[in-house]
Amino acid sequence: MQISDAEAVVMEVLWQRAPLAAEEVIAALRARDWAEPTIKTWLNRLLAKGAIAAERDGRRYLYRPLLQREAWVARQSEQFIERVFEGRVAPLVAHFSERGQLSPQDIAELRRLIGEMGDD
Repeated sequence: MQISDAEAVVMEVLWQRAPLAAEEVIAALRARDWAEPTIKTWLNRLLAKGAIAAERDGRRYLYRPLLQREAWVARQSEQFIERVFEGRVAPLVAHFSERGQLSPQDIAELRRLIGEMGDD
């Protein structure tokens, strides 16, 4: 399932606070200065894609995600690593390391994760 960057922003709101009415999604995105009809269009697109569901609640609909954030992040990560680093994680880490973008905390976390993997 392909979700645009803008749709992903809408999904983030729903992942954090669902179920929400359209008006609540619009209010949550007010700082982005997006038009109300545009946000409603994204909600409808997400409905059509099966990423969210809408449930009638009186005179309004409440939206909730069907697509789990973890599944979406996993797919996005896999696609990025495949596209940019030929499916390999080591060049990704090397890229950030060479540019000094790994903090001491990042390095400690990477060491811990590698240690947990064992010698498999």
